[in-house]
Amino acid sequence: MASLPREPPEDAKKQSFWMPGNYVRTVHRTEQSHQACNDIVACFMERAKVEKQYAQQLSQWSSKWKSIVDSRPLYGSLMRAWQCFFTSTERLSALHSSISQSLIAEEGERVKTWQKETFPKKLFCGFKESHDNNTSFSRAQKPWSKKLIKLEKARVAYHKSCQREQTALDKEKQANENSEMSPEKKQKITEAREKATEEKEKTRERYEKVLEDVTSYTPRYMEEMEAIFEQSQEEERKRISFLKQAFLSIHRHLDITNNESVKAVYSELHHTLMSINDQDDLKWWKNSHGPGMPTDWPKIEEWVPPVKKLKRKKRDQKRKEGRPVMIGGVKVRALYDYVGEEGDELSFKAGEVFLKVEEEDDQGWCRGVLSGGKEGFYPANYVEVVE
Repeated sequence: MASLPREPPEDAKKQSFWMPGNYVRTVHRTEQSHQACNDIVACFMERAKVEKQYAQQLSQWSSKWKSIVDSRPLYGSLMRAWQCFFTSTERLSALHSSISQSLIAEEGERVKTWQKETFPKKLFCGFKESHDNNTSFSRAQKPWSKKLIKLEKARVAYHKSCQREQTALDKEKQANENSEMSPEKKQKITEAREKATEEKEKTRERYEKVLEDVTSYTPRYMEEMEAIFEQSQEEERKRISFLKQAFLSIHRHLDITNNESVKAVYSELHHTLMSINDQDDLKWWKNSHGPGMPTDWPKIEEWVPPVKKLKRKKRDQKRKEGRPVMIGGVKVRALYDYVGEEGDELSFKAGEVFLKVEEEDDQGWCRGVLSGGKEGFYPANYVEVVE
């Protein structure tokens, strides 16, 4: 599927569910859920092994010390009390052995059986649910992706025409300042600038028309994508619900004691398991990987002229030689936002008015003073004179 140029990974909005191809996280969730089942089975099969080994160790300890105690010179209630430790240990060993068998025969098989029924596979296509979701999302997103590609082309064309117009304006300005240039040549340059301006307006109109088409299609696109997404959410809800019950069943096997300290541990575990909430989980997924994610909906991106690279050694030399300073300065208004890259450069917002105190140098920079009193340099093509 064709897609827009990739944005830097730190631009979270470009990772939105709505952008081309980003639905794959939801598609892959099926495979991840299947793998989670494998991990759960493996985890508790290992716990079953631990329970079995513990049962064997308890039995071995009991047998060893029971034979030793029988030969010791104790009698009466003291002997019966000591022997009772071994009797209770044998019962505890049997209980842990039973837990081991239950985890394997009941819970392990239960999850495996459910997993096989819940994740049917499609020949050569992996899981049927993943394939169906991917196909549905792709089909719903294809018209949207094509419109975005068309919109991107219109945006690039508009920005290029803005750049051409700016170049033409610069040439016209230079021609008007050149007293040696013939009027005929100046007229041609003016006509070229007018043509560039006309072409810019045409490309902007095309840009706006394509954007209008994208915007009008957006509600339908959202409706189709959300319908497919909600089907996926329902399948995931069923899986969360089943695994919650599986966890609770495993807990029922493991919670074997009435000892207050141990009971507290299992009580906390039970509380955590009971706090599993399918609605909260689904809401989190929706906000993190689905329709609830923030997105950068298409809008007009105004062109900002490039800033000429500043040769600082050359500027410093000019300053030493001295440049004429305007008495009182000239009021100018910022056309665009600018953030100074060096300490001697000004930063301002579009619309901000300040004073120009030194004419533009041969590198395209002027010196000015902000309303707060800060003095520094700024790109000349980022401002206009206030009439």
